Amino acid sequence: MKDLLGGKGANLAEMTRLGLPVPPGFTITTEACRAYLRSGTEPGALRGEVSAHLAELERRTGKRLGIGADPLLVSVRSGAKFSMPGMMDTVLNIGLNDASVRTLAARSGDDRFAWDSYRRLIQMFGKTVLGIDGERFEERLELAVRATGVATDAELNARHVRGLVRQFKDIVRDHTGQDFPQDPRRQLDLAIRAVFDSWNGERARRYRRQEHIPENLGTAVNVVAMVFGNLGPDSGTGVAFTRDPATGHQGVYGDYLPAAQGEDVVSGTRNTVPLADLARLDRRSYDELLRIIAILENHYRDLCDIEFTIERGTLWMLQTRVGKRTPAAAFRIAVQLLDQGLIDADEALRRVSGAQLTQLMFPRFAVDERAERVATGIPASPGAAVGVAVFDSATAAARARAGERVILVRRETNPDDLDGMIAAEGILTSRGGKTSHAAVVARGMGKTCVCGAESLTVDPANGHLTLPDGTVLAEGEVLSIDGTTGHVHRGELPVVPSEVMEYFESGEVGDDDLVQAVHRLITHADAVRRLGVRANADTAEDAARARRFGAEGIGLTRTEHMFLGERRELVERLILAETDAERDAALDALLPLQTADFRELFAAMDGLPLTIRLLDPPLHEFLPDLTDLSVKAALGESDDDRLLTAVRRLHEQNPMLGLRGVRLGLVVPGLFTMQVRAIAEAAAAHRAEGGDPRPEIMIPLVGTVRELELVRADADRVVAEAGAPPIPVGTMIELPRAALTAGEIARAADFFSFGTNDLTQTVWGFSRDDVEASFFAAYLEKGIFPASPFETIDTEGVGTLINTAVTAGRSTRPDLKLGICGEHGGDPTSVHFFHNAGLDYVSCSPFRIPIARLEAGRAAATP
Repeated sequence: MKDLLGGKGANLAEMTRLGLPVPPGFTITTEACRAYLRSGTEPGALRGEVSAHLAELERRTGKRLGIGADPLLVSVRSGAKFSMPGMMDTVLNIGLNDASVRTLAARSGDDRFAWDSYRRLIQMFGKTVLGIDGERFEERLELAVRATGVATDAELNARHVRGLVRQFKDIVRDHTGQDFPQDPRRQLDLAIRAVFDSWNGERARRYRRQEHIPENLGTAVNVVAMVFGNLGPDSGTGVAFTRDPATGHQGVYGDYLPAAQGEDVVSGTRNTVPLADLARLDRRSYDELLRIIAILENHYRDLCDIEFTIERGTLWMLQTRVGKRTPAAAFRIAVQLLDQGLIDADEALRRVSGAQLTQLMFPRFAVDERAERVATGIPASPGAAVGVAVFDSATAAARARAGERVILVRRETNPDDLDGMIAAEGILTSRGGKTSHAAVVARGMGKTCVCGAESLTVDPANGHLTLPDGTVLAEGEVLSIDGTTGHVHRGELPVVPSEVMEYFESGEVGDDDLVQAVHRLITHADAVRRLGVRANADTAEDAARARRFGAEGIGLTRTEHMFLGERRELVERLILAETDAERDAALDALLPLQTADFRELFAAMDGLPLTIRLLDPPLHEFLPDLTDLSVKAALGESDDDRLLTAVRRLHEQNPMLGLRGVRLGLVVPGLFTMQVRAIAEAAAAHRAEGGDPRPEIMIPLVGTVRELELVRADADRVVAEAGAPPIPVGTMIELPRAALTAGEIARAADFFSFGTNDLTQTVWGFSRDDVEASFFAAYLEKGIFPASPFETIDTEGVGTLINTAVTAGRSTRPDLKLGICGEHGGDPTSVHFFHNAGLDYVSCSPFRIPIARLEAGRAAATP
């Protein structure tokens, strides 16, 4: 029921149903939030429903909200369908006021605890509900710590904390013109509204854009009776994982903080102890926690992230959710659960993703004994990250926009650091552990992160970092951080291929458990997928690499790349030809070069299909720039009038929509004929050598069936003259007209290959080279694009045309082969669309082939 109750509310209800110790409470649904966000006011029935459930909560606890000798206090916490750690608001200790703080002190027998709880309420309420800058409270807190000579706020005594409460109340009065609200019910109502509002807070919106979470879901609100981990040494709070979220290894993982509330753990402001230490501090609670951990993992059949509090020896479960994990952990855990019989192979495949596999293919640091290691922290999220040190989120985002690689260095991160965390290559903190905000968010984003490097002194105000030996590193110094080992190095370390990349290059599995997990899951993906996976490759070297990576053929060979370098002169001769003899001589010179290129490709892809696109780009791309040539002519530095005349003749205002593709083949006599002859002769020669060439000829930029019919007739003639077996001829579908008339075009085509790069440009009216730099960032920021349409297929526009073309093409020719050769062929989300659209294969760059294989399997394994 996550859609209605949010993840937190649904899981609290689930744990309650399992009979686990969960504090009593109730959940306000996401429907109420959506209604509030639509109208700007709370739904009419909401106040009455809250009153009824609050009365039931008071009955169950035997307490009243903020009233009596033992006042009921509650937390008000957000909880959306998808986990958004720290991105929305939470308020603890609702119900405390000037009167109830004294009765709480008397009831608990701990004056400091009561006043510190009140201090926390005013601070959280002031920041999240009243909109006061949190730094104003933090500054007073730090001043109190320094003035009393203690190390942390936990060491302040009751008198000091009472003084802070007075100061915090003054901040509220100065900022709002009113006293801190004393009515417990008013506190509750305002806190609920603040949580609703936090759904549209800037950091929440940015996080949703980053994680592609829909904007219209809203958040639930969980009102739960408070339990306190800050009641003394027999109390505490912690976070536990049923497996290591960084590596996936089985065991007891997590952090515990005695005499603390949950915010102290996840904020990273106080350094925790390993969860295993709880066995020494409170054996009974530790054993009970292990029992519950086992129940939850078996129930959810996955890694669980658990928040708990111990109140004077009594264990309470505050939250559980399927835990965020690193890519390495995701693959290991999926295979572990498969071997334990908790999930089947299809479910194991669904538990990993192409994006995670991409992360595992990134390079790692080379082992270099000479490297200057300056600190070691907790390896919170693996990877190898290099960049200049920056000490605040805004600077990190600004320098990253300017093209720099940055490492965000903080004492600890908080949700306001999200922009910098997104921009940074990696995150380094001097406080916190594997369950801190920095660690959880970094793992969710796939960012390298090292936390709790306590030997480093971070001074964000002055923009520098002090090393253990006293050396001061200023902003802009290069750091290398290793999220796998926790090592922090000064300077830039060299990188080497990852173990997973080496596996794909060599095909050797070896004894590395991560490589074994990747091998098992991608092997299952290959077994269940319907989509074929081909490669976009223009050279024999690229084709051979693609084959090693698992390509089942070449879906796109761009012949224009064969005309560059030393061959450009021959193309110039072709373009400048004024007679048939000159043109034929240029084509005759190009023919053996093209034939040799294709023979190399046939050898590399022997026995597999090789789709060759005939020349596509405008001819002016093979000639000097018009402006440069004109300037040289004006300065007398060039007297080649013939070349300048040709460049002027071929110059176009919008060449991508001009003389290119099939239009070149129809207008420049002999061009496509030469290419087809080279393909046929190369295939015949390879076959004569005992090979098995399987060429396919692809005509670009077709807009009408008549264009394809004319080129095909000539191609069939040339192939027959060469004595070669018939070669399939198809077309790229990259114009809206081609998609809309696909039924007619299919009469002359053996296959379609969707050129989604140009199809996206022509559907949207974009010039990719211009728009990505000019306004895409603003469109992504405003949520107009959930993702760049050049990276992930636009299912509503481009996708509709693809579906139209598939249906029309196959209605004319049921055996029509369908593929896609744009960059979308390696995009995880797009692969699922192409599977559902009924395509036969996707084609992508060689390095994305493993991702496409995995996602094609996941698409087939998804019910």
